[in-house]
Amino acid sequence: MEPTRQQQGAFRVAGIAVRTTSRDEASPDNARIGALWNRFFSEQIAASTPRRTGDARIFGVYSGYASDAHGAFDLTAGVAVSGGADSVAIEAGDYLVFTAQGPMPQVVIATWQHIWQYFEAHPEVARSYRSDFEAYEGPDKVSIHIGVR
Repeated sequence: MEPTRQQQGAFRVAGIAVRTTSRDEASPDNARIGALWNRFFSEQIAASTPRRTGDARIFGVYSGYASDAHGAFDLTAGVAVSGGADSVAIEAGDYLVFTAQGPMPQVVIATWQHIWQYFEAHPEVARSYRSDFEAYEGPDKVSIHIGVR
C-alpha cells in the first residue's frame, strides 16, 4: 500500500470531538476513539449537523496536535460543513493518501500501523502535524490523508 501525494483544498468538518493520545488509545481502559465513533453513530450526529455540504463522506479529523505522533491531539468525528464556529479546519496543502478497504475498524487500525511504519522508513518525508483526516467513502472503504511539508 504505497501512498499517493495529493494537493488538498481547505474545507471544514463539524461533529463531536475528543482529546487523546496514541498511548492512551493503546490501552482499553484509556481509549476514547471507539466511544467517540459509537456516540457519533448512535446519536445520529451526521443527520443533525447544520450547514452540511453535498459531500456525503464521514470524516475523522486529527487536529490540535501538541507536538508529534506521541503527543496529544483532537479527533473530530463529523461531516463536511460550509462553516461555523463549532467546526474544525482541514488545512489546504500536500497530503499523502493511504487507501484501504475491508472490515471496520480493523482496516483503519491496520492502515494507521502501516502509516507509522511508512514514516519510520521514510524520515525524509516530514509530517506537518496541522490536520490529518480519515475519509470514509462507504461501510468498508477509507482514505487516510496525512499532511506533509
